[in-house]
Amino acid sequence: MPSVCVFCSSSLTIEQRYLDLASAVGAAIGGRGWGLVSGAGSISMMGEVGRAARGAGGHTVGVIPDALVAMEVADHDSDEFIVTRDMRQRKGIMDERSDAFLALPGGIGTLEELVEVWTARSLNMHHKPVVVLDPWGDFQHLHALLDHWVAKGFVKPAAVAHVHWATDVDGALDEIARAWATVPPAGGRGPG
Repeated sequence: MPSVCVFCSSSLTIEQRYLDLASAVGAAIGGRGWGLVSGAGSISMMGEVGRAARGAGGHTVGVIPDALVAMEVADHDSDEFIVTRDMRQRKGIMDERSDAFLALPGGIGTLEELVEVWTARSLNMHHKPVVVLDPWGDFQHLHALLDHWVAKGFVKPAAVAHVHWATDVDGALDEIARAWATVPPAGGRGPG
């Protein structure tokens, strides 16, 4: 079963529409017979995406650092619950177990995770699809920054092209499926 790693917010101060988006993404992933890899949070968008994926029959892998388990925010209901020593180990396991990456609106953690897998993709360190789901323009300033960096020569247009942008759930998942048709997923068992 191919798996999608979802990066998203764990904030408790966001609008309900973001929670609804995460729930819709989880349900759609599970509904397509795909698995979910997440940061194993039980709160906010992270909790919603995991619960919805399981509710739709998807297999969930939650990966969380020990320090966050101690804060009692862990999704212990994950089908596979993996505790790591730190954030670096967490991200390595999430990358390893995923066949695609999908970023939803979020904060600095979400941005950092997105940029890391995007950078690795632009360096051909993996060939897994990287997609941003941005229905309300939360990433518009990132777009402007990228345009600026390309204009100044800091970023090559080819690197920017390694991320696909979508404004609705089906469009985001369809983009992943199209990429998998070109480079079939490894089923979450290693680099693709």
